[in-house]
Amino acid sequence: MSERSTAKRTSRTKAEQRAETLEQILDAAEYLFSRSGLHGVTLRDVALRVGVHTTLLHYYFADKRELFDAVFARRAATTSGRRIAALERYEAETGDHPTVEGALHAFLDTDLDLYIQGGEPWMNWAAFCARVSNTPEGAALMDEHFDPVVLKLVSILKRALPGTPEADIFWGYHFVTGSLMNTLARTGRIDRLSGGLCASADFEAVKQRMARFMAAGFLALSAQP
Repeated sequence: MSERSTAKRTSRTKAEQRAETLEQILDAAEYLFSRSGLHGVTLRDVALRVGVHTTLLHYYFADKRELFDAVFARRAATTSGRRIAALERYEAETGDHPTVEGALHAFLDTDLDLYIQGGEPWMNWAAFCARVSNTPEGAALMDEHFDPVVLKLVSILKRALPGTPEADIFWGYHFVTGSLMNTLARTGRIDRLSGGLCASADFEAVKQRMARFMAAGFLALSAQP
């Protein structure tokens, strides 16, 4: 093997090692941010969980906020893309006759399926989003990554609820996303309240109920005088 080929292989291997280290850093930060938020985690905490020196983190990220944004963005594109695709398919299938429940199934079930099928890494990211969604830094990231999905859902709901005040539709979405974030947080509260009858990590049970429940709320708002 020539020296050039050896050097090329070594370089590729180093690149792979860097990519693997980056994923380990993002995984560790995702886990920690999901439990303590931006301000409850330090770069040292992340470095300790990965088992590296803090200086290595600075090789990849200028500061903690840049790491925080990267953790959010890593999976946001996937969930956003899947939901946009599901809403567009539903829109194409129903044309001028969408239903509120159908639109909510496309929006909610697609996301819940991702967490059910993606296992612990995706469940950690879901909890991370739930924790930061009500903070200024998290809200800014929600705006950046998820506004197109939300506005697509709202546009379908407007056609499903002709004559409904636009404010009611936005309030309805507000209640939907609040319930979704509470679910993604997996606090265990419903487990204790129900004496084990319900489990906060049982996203399949949530999927069977949430869209139907929320659709009834939209319809109730639409029917009020």
